[in-house]
Amino acid sequence: MISTEEKKVRRGLGRGLSALFGEEEHAASTQMNSGSSEMAIHVLKPGKFQPRRHFDATAHAALVSSVKDKGVLEPILVRALDESPDSYEIIAGERRWRAAQAAGLHQVPVVVKQMDDREALEVALIENLHRSDLSPLEEAEAYSRLLEEFGHTQEKLAKAVGKSRSHVANMIRLLALPESVKNMVLDGRLSAGHARALITFSEPELLASEVVAKGLSVRQLEKLIQRSTGGMEKKSIGKNQKMTDSKDPNTVELEGSLSDRLGLKVLIETKGEGGTLSVQFQSLEQLDDLLQILTRN
Repeated sequence: MISTEEKKVRRGLGRGLSALFGEEEHAASTQMNSGSSEMAIHVLKPGKFQPRRHFDATAHAALVSSVKDKGVLEPILVRALDESPDSYEIIAGERRWRAAQAAGLHQVPVVVKQMDDREALEVALIENLHRSDLSPLEEAEAYSRLLEEFGHTQEKLAKAVGKSRSHVANMIRLLALPESVKNMVLDGRLSAGHARALITFSEPELLASEVVAKGLSVRQLEKLIQRSTGGMEKKSIGKNQKMTDSKDPNTVELEGSLSDRLGLKVLIETKGEGGTLSVQFQSLEQLDDLLQILTRN
């Protein structure tokens, strides 16, 4: 008979794994070696595929208190380590394991599962994503890792984690922010909303510092970006008008044609045999639409 805790593990992981592996492969990959059993804490090792880099002290203290009161209610998912027969690697549940240690427990409930490195990474990432308590950058890095290391499409990944494709794409773009801005997100000075707004600005570090110094909300930041971008656009209009007046008519016609096709402002600047082509967008949704067009087979 399957315990309530084991059902939780299967239900929590099943949505993502079935989407990534396919129903038949998922059915085989989630078959447990045995039901939930007790295992000594000292034989468990942190997983090398753990996507979480930061463990919130307040949340940890609350979990420790809960474990002291009620114990570990949901089994920890582990796999045996070939190089160390008497040790097991944690795939999902490292926070519960840490809390159990702090609470003074000597044993915890576990479910042992056979899986290779590929499966271990995917399960670890998806399990954390389903819990919705990763930081924005940890979530972005998890998406990026799944895409890069396993060649998943954004559509397939989005289905696996129960998110929209645009959400996955927008989160991954957070990784392009400067390190100083990402550090502000990691330590909580900037929210995910702040970070997403800053992606659209050419000098995110400048505005990020202003947001932190003045305690600006996401809405206030968006208005600040609009004002800053508006001033830059006015300067650009005058400059572009002069450039347009001196541009070759064929280039101007091509700019108009591309702008109509993409639904975005396109500028072409020629220099000798080469030049630059720039596409202007006003929102992440417009950028997402452009990327879909460019990556369409």
